[in-house]
Amino acid sequence: MPLWQVVLDVVAVLVGLVLLYGVGLVVRRRTLSRHGGTFELSVRSPQARPGHGWVLGLGRYAGGRLEWFRIFSLSPRPKRAWQRTELEYVSRRAPQGPEAVSLYDGHLVVECTTPDGVDELAMSASSLMGLQAWLEAKPPGTTEHV
Repeated sequence: MPLWQVVLDVVAVLVGLVLLYGVGLVVRRRTLSRHGGTFELSVRSPQARPGHGWVLGLGRYAGGRLEWFRIFSLSPRPKRAWQRTELEYVSRRAPQGPEAVSLYDGHLVVECTTPDGVDELAMSASSLMGLQAWLEAKPPGTTEHV
């Protein structure tokens, strides 16, 4: 078999794999959306320098949990999850410096406290209103962090 045919076969296989990956991402996103509304939610790695380390993803409310899925992963399981009773909204701010390029356009940076420390999330203003409403709808008798 001539070398050009081998190269062509390898390129065809690589293009096929990229297409399968793309189809997998679309199917995964539709599957996640079917089990409740999803919204664009980015999370900053706690080990990253300030303004860096943002990872794009999708958020989904599942009962008393906020689940976060990486946008370019094929995994059906959330990468992170926060319990409603353990998550507390602290503040919001506009993206600064390199964050403005790293995040979706129009997103706000939201600071929340958890038992593990402070987590930074980025979401649209309408998604932030949804988060605040979801947090305020805690079941009666749950303790709040003061």
